Amino acid sequence: MRSRLAARSARLVLAAAAVTALAATTACNNDDTADAGSSATPSSAASAASAGSSGSDTSSSDTPSAGSSAGGSNSSGSTDKTGSGEDDKSGSGDGGKSGYGQSCGTNDLDFTVTSESQAGGYYQVTAKAKSGITCYLDVNTPSVSFGSGADGVASPVGQGGEDPIKLTGSAVAYTGISPKTTKSNAGKEFENVIIALTDNDPNPAELKLPDTANVDKPIVTNWSTNRAETVPVIV
Repeated sequence: MRSRLAARSARLVLAAAAVTALAATTACNNDDTADAGSSATPSSAASAASAGSSGSDTSSSDTPSAGSSAGGSNSSGSTDKTGSGEDDKSGSGDGGKSGYGQSCGTNDLDFTVTSESQAGGYYQVTAKAKSGITCYLDVNTPSVSFGSGADGVASPVGQGGEDPIKLTGSAVAYTGISPKTTKSNAGKEFENVIIALTDNDPNPAELKLPDTANVDKPIVTNWSTNRAETVPVIV
């Protein structure tokens, strides 16, 4: 009986010793792990810090260089642009329109309209250069229309004409417009006529007529300095 108890006690002591040894081993392993982690962490942090410092230095050295280069380019471009602008301004002067030796634009002239009784009745338009302008009527026949429809466009009849006509001061030019060349009662009534010196003139003039015009197949003469040549008739 005693021998059994002694054997059992011995086993318990051995078991306890084994548990203690295991606990000690585990504790040692944990300490080693902690030590390893502690030693690795500063090393990694130092490497990261070193890398960050290196990257920061590279970035800061590149940035000023790029900025200086961009600044130099912009400065150069600004200088060129300023020089170009000054050259353009001095070259254009008054926009290339000195008022002398130029072709007349519709907005360079003043117009008057009178009603005439010859040839069944027509309108005579007188054109005169505005004050301070000298220009030339390079296109012999004006562009004339009543309204915006195609049926209101006046056809040229080729009467009169001097090419070119110089307008300045009191000099004038005439053109004659017949609003109706048919014998029927057809036609449309208009109170204004549109006149331009060319078909693509950007500033046509709309003139108030002395009376209401009955318009059907209108015609227009060439510009002339002789009023007698601007009585519109179909030949």
